[in-house]
Amino acid sequence: MSKLIKNRSEILFIYDVTDANPNGDPVDENKPRIDEETGVNIVTDVRLKRTIRDYLINFKDKRDEIFVKEIIKDDGTQMSRDERIELEDIKTLEDKEKLMRKYIDLRLFGATIGLKGKKSNKEDEEKKQKGTSITWTGPVQFKYGRSLHKVTLTFIKGTTVIPSKEGLAQGTFTERYILPYSLIAFYGIVNENAAQQQGIELTEEDILLMLEGIWNGTKNLISGSKFGQMPRLLMQVIYKEGSNFYIGELDKRISIHSTKNSDEEIRSISDLKVNITDLIKALDAHKDKVEKIRLKVDERLLFVKDEKDITIREALSSLLPVEDLVF
Repeated sequence: MSKLIKNRSEILFIYDVTDANPNGDPVDENKPRIDEETGVNIVTDVRLKRTIRDYLINFKDKRDEIFVKEIIKDDGTQMSRDERIELEDIKTLEDKEKLMRKYIDLRLFGATIGLKGKKSNKEDEEKKQKGTSITWTGPVQFKYGRSLHKVTLTFIKGTTVIPSKEGLAQGTFTERYILPYSLIAFYGIVNENAAQQQGIELTEEDILLMLEGIWNGTKNLISGSKFGQMPRLLMQVIYKEGSNFYIGELDKRISIHSTKNSDEEIRSISDLKVNITDLIKALDAHKDKVEKIRLKVDERLLFVKDEKDITIREALSSLLPVEDLVF
């Protein structure tokens, strides 16, 4: 059995999208989410968690170990939340441990599951106790992802032709919004205290599966709106056991240097370099609290430190032990 996590860690994930929609807003014509004040692209943590879950279901044969998923009944309709809870036989707070042992996404991200109220006793069958719920905070938390530059929203029109019963071609217009390019950074924390204090048996294997899901799940989102996504950097900073410390906001300690006149002109990973000067300074200042760094990087993503070209592996290895993420 994989050992339980005992170390705090921080996660920095960078990926890009080309001619795609990384996270549509269903209440705004499914347009990519953009901060109106800054022009920065936003991707919700829910989207990233779905990417991880979908990868574990479709590529790691973990469907039976994922709680948040679509279940289609024999009549072709989707199973409701209440039906799912009934299927799992979730009736009491004691069932929480059973759920935790079974579902990796609950161990990682937590959940709130409402329980129906029960009849209080035989003498007063009409009265019901107030419904309660099973709630726990996930040890793994992600902020919203944000692009490291301003983006350009582009509206695309097209046509779709489908043969009719008479054999005649019937055409219809298609419309969608895309971003020509967006380089997005996600930041997250693995909180060992949240796991231990709530009795969540989160393991190292769970964390490694999640990291694999982040990288390979992003790469394998091959759909009409998501095709064109590529993972570029995944870094986990693991702190020493008992340090009860983390640097914080690793995503705010990086920026980009672009060869274009404006952010909106960026169209490719080759149009920019990531400045890691502040990130390396922060790691250097607190390296006595860091045990090691796990790293996976796409060699096409270039970096600069103190205005000089450098590989991120070289910059990190000069400070701390670096362990390759292999998947």
